Amino acid sequence: MSKIAIVTDSAADIPEEIATGKPIFKIPLQIIWDGVAFQDGVDINPIEFYDRLRSGKTLPTTSQPSPEKFNALYSQLLEKGYEILSVHISSRLSGTINAALQARNMLASAPIEVVDSLTASIPLGMQALTAAEAALRGASLLACKTLVEQARQRAGIFFVLDTLEYLRRGGRIGGAAAFLGTLLNIHPILETRNGIINAVDRARSLRKGLERVIDLLEKRVEHAQSINLAVVHANTPVAAQAFLDQAVQRLHKLNIQYSFCTYVSPVLATHTGPAGLGLAFLYE
Repeated sequence: MSKIAIVTDSAADIPEEIATGKPIFKIPLQIIWDGVAFQDGVDINPIEFYDRLRSGKTLPTTSQPSPEKFNALYSQLLEKGYEILSVHISSRLSGTINAALQARNMLASAPIEVVDSLTASIPLGMQALTAAEAALRGASLLACKTLVEQARQRAGIFFVLDTLEYLRRGGRIGGAAAFLGTLLNIHPILETRNGIINAVDRARSLRKGLERVIDLLEKRVEHAQSINLAVVHANTPVAAQAFLDQAVQRLHKLNIQYSFCTYVSPVLATHTGPAGLGLAFLYE
């Protein structure tokens, strides 16, 4: 039986308690702040990052991992007898997957498959979790890859931000640019779809924005047989849990397989800002 390792990156936002016991290995993206490079989730954690983002006078930038970083991890896993499925942040949001492909080409004969998740944050994490659970059940490398490609079509996230300024500055604004210049005291509602960030709606308050997010999700999954849910937050765990409870209550007629809250990773929060909540899903 093959032994499969799932490699993803720090933009997957998978909580450690969820990843524990599963063959999931994460490559950290980089945050550059005042000339200092931090490994996302290694040298700087979300709480430290948000505190500095709110109080600091400068803004960070981000950088993808190098092919050499991927090569080193791939080589270690191959030496341990693993075949590798590498699932990463959308190629339309980051160059991370290009680094993964370069590393795979350095190891041309090795059993390594690379998949573009076409998303970010926990929808990426849910794809990686789907593959990891299948790997634990004994699925082959190609079977795990197929499951990820199928899950990619059923995973998504709706999120509400205070401002589009961070997305604009970071160049990741995508279709949300349609809202620029119209958002005084308005909360934009966005989603990641087809690899980019798109504008969906707007709300006069965060409360109304979150209610609208659940409305949108209900419509998206109205024919689903089951669903997984996760709320991502920027260091607001109490508000996140309340939002998750509200979503679970509204969606109680669906078969909810799992639900949890998680932090938005520093590398993503660099582009979304120090406030906001998102509701991620993977349905069957």
